[in-house]
Amino acid sequence: MIALTVAQIAEIVGGRLADITPEQAQCTVVTGTVEFDSRRITPGGLFLALPGARADGHDHAVSAVNSGAVAVLAARPVGVPAVVVEPVASDSRSGALEHDDAAGSGAAVLAALAKLAGAVAADLVAKGLTIVGVTGSSGKTSTKDLIAAVLAPLGEVIAPPGSFNNELGHPWTVLRADESTDFLVLELSARHRGNIAALAAIAPPQIAVVLNVGTAHLGEFGSREAIAETKAELAEAVPESGVVILNVDDAAVAAMADKTAARVVRVSRSASADVWAGPVVLDELARPRFALHSAAGEVPVSLGVSGDHQVGNALCAAAVALECGATPQQVADALAGAEPASGHRMQVSTRADGVTVIDDSYNANPDSMRAALQALAWIARGENPGSKRRSWAVLGEMAELGEDAISEHDRIGRLAVRLDVSRLIVVGVGRSMGAMLHGAVMEGSWGAEATAVPDVDAALDLLRSELQAGDVVLVKASNSAGLTALAQSLTSEDSGGRR
Repeated sequence: MIALTVAQIAEIVGGRLADITPEQAQCTVVTGTVEFDSRRITPGGLFLALPGARADGHDHAVSAVNSGAVAVLAARPVGVPAVVVEPVASDSRSGALEHDDAAGSGAAVLAALAKLAGAVAADLVAKGLTIVGVTGSSGKTSTKDLIAAVLAPLGEVIAPPGSFNNELGHPWTVLRADESTDFLVLELSARHRGNIAALAAIAPPQIAVVLNVGTAHLGEFGSREAIAETKAELAEAVPESGVVILNVDDAAVAAMADKTAARVVRVSRSASADVWAGPVVLDELARPRFALHSAAGEVPVSLGVSGDHQVGNALCAAAVALECGATPQQVADALAGAEPASGHRMQVSTRADGVTVIDDSYNANPDSMRAALQALAWIARGENPGSKRRSWAVLGEMAELGEDAISEHDRIGRLAVRLDVSRLIVVGVGRSMGAMLHGAVMEGSWGAEATAVPDVDAALDLLRSELQAGDVVLVKASNSAGLTALAQSLTSEDSGGRR
């Protein structure tokens, strides 16, 4: 973050000083990072006292200061130098408005964090910072990582680790930037209409990327049309002087060209777009190869990430870099060297015993689940269909699908059969997972090929007893299903035991 005094921070967020005099606040400068985990505080840092499900950050304020924080952003005095913001009223379960509950305190600190991030972003943009925002129903994090990779040869890049894309992670990422930052890459997600608009208002992007409109969070939004309207909030936030990059292979995204005053750059697998991919071929690990076409020329590209669906992500990243002044060859070189930077997202590794594990366990929706299953099928089939490897799909629940949960899980079970997956392990109990198993059994008249297990431990026991050298295993589910632990165990083991 840029250096700010505690007094300046109080003025920006509209807070009052506690346990620090005005004179001291004028002389005390935050020079370190802004953190909501007291264990990550660095000297000169600012600590965010956020109430959580298991702990209240206010209770850790003293330890944060002892670790080097010079002040705390809090919703009440905490016995150490602090900027205190008034808790926001929130509805309790009884229907009454309360000002001192955890939700109100958390909302107050988050609102103050947004104001602080907004002020820092505005200051840095005035000094030359370029802000890039990316959204979509699936692929946001992978594309964010690719954008960061292709911009790295052009200057200093700040991008969020993993999926820091909500009302906490978004402003937290903004505050990682300082005067040395050339590019700030931000990922924006939403659970309700208006979420993306609110995040974009904190750090208005000069370049926006919209990937796709799918069915993630369908239970929250109610319809794909509502999801499209929400994703379009990012395109609408870009000023006329900016650029909106649209993946026009998705018709709902293509329609967003009418919702922005900015210049539109279209990407596609079709030659009708501004940036497009020639014929796509996959190698033995489903890594795409294609010719990248743009007004700047044509260059061959070999991606370092797996999955045919990564082509659209890479095209969007390439379009961003080209807009920022990269040459086509710089883009190709960066894409070739870019591996999955965020954990548990299409990470492909082969163990010493020859078992290949596709760890895509961080999150899942119907679109990303289909893409991962197609990658599994390709890797198992390989470039020589006569040497097909045995494939395993270890799948958990896709969360937040609302009334479509049963039908979508049924479709995924049927798709596993159609893609000729050798074995399906359905992890978890409940109607959704029952529907996935039922879909597979009905589609393929499967018996032992489809197995339901209650939890991760049971799935791991089954795999340990039956995996053979050369098998390919996909692990995928929404993060709430907890399959990341299963994927970590699989990748750290040889056949028969841990490494």
